[in-house]
Amino acid sequence: MIMKKVFPLVLLTLFSLIFFSCAKKSQPSVQQSATGDVARSPNTDIQIQMYNLSVKKEQATTQSAYDTLSVVEYVLKNYPKGSYLVNFDKTFTYNIPKPAVIYLRNQNSTYVFAVVAKSKPGERLIESKNIVGYDQSFVNLDSTHLGTAFFYLVLLKADSGSFTDIWESPIPAHGGFNYMDMQRWAYDGCPYIRVDFHYARGIGHIDYNYFLVNGLINPPHLLMTYEWIDAKRTIANVNNDIYPDYYEYLYYNLPNRIYAADSIPFVWNVKDSVYMNTRNRRQTQPY
Repeated sequence: MIMKKVFPLVLLTLFSLIFFSCAKKSQPSVQQSATGDVARSPNTDIQIQMYNLSVKKEQATTQSAYDTLSVVEYVLKNYPKGSYLVNFDKTFTYNIPKPAVIYLRNQNSTYVFAVVAKSKPGERLIESKNIVGYDQSFVNLDSTHLGTAFFYLVLLKADSGSFTDIWESPIPAHGGFNYMDMQRWAYDGCPYIRVDFHYARGIGHIDYNYFLVNGLINPPHLLMTYEWIDAKRTIANVNNDIYPDYYEYLYYNLPNRIYAADSIPFVWNVKDSVYMNTRNRRQTQPY
């Protein structure tokens, strides 16, 4: 009777040993940093990122040379350590966020717009959970504790089974990424990439609009627009040139109400590469 009880227990123990032994072999060979903090060990982080990517590739039902996983791999292999392809903010609590990429077919070639976040050298590596989403827009106040993220809009060209960098344009924000999409300017149909960030302090959002005024393969022109409780800036055509202009709205913030009392046009000054207030030429903005 005792043997009947012991034998299943022996089999269960043996099965557990075999299972955990196999599981151990399947894990990546990762060396912990001296401090034990992966966020401060770029070499350890890249090993983990590449292992996670290999798992996703194995689980993918279909694959191609230029799919999103290939973009992720290209960024990990060709950009400085601590650089990552960013995901959209979650639309719902439990949905899977989409990678921040836009594919474009142009003259028999495939191009990819992507939002990439790079870690500031010398600081802890950034994490997606700290730079994407509404609450993460507060990171602009003090981002050094969680690592400082530098965002970029990049254009890649699908070429010979991999990608080639065409251009890279900085995005002047450090946290709170929401989404990106492609739009067309109502004035002349010029395409532009809109990169939207949450702005929790103002209960609103900021858009960084990259206009392809000089074609696809040349660096874009940046115009920032925004809207929150007591501030607003909108795209406009003021002087009928190829560069977009904007209206800056003047708000009155009173104890009982907040309202826009006026709008001031700003135009792009090509000579000085700044936006200029048409009512006060000494007031300028870089984008």
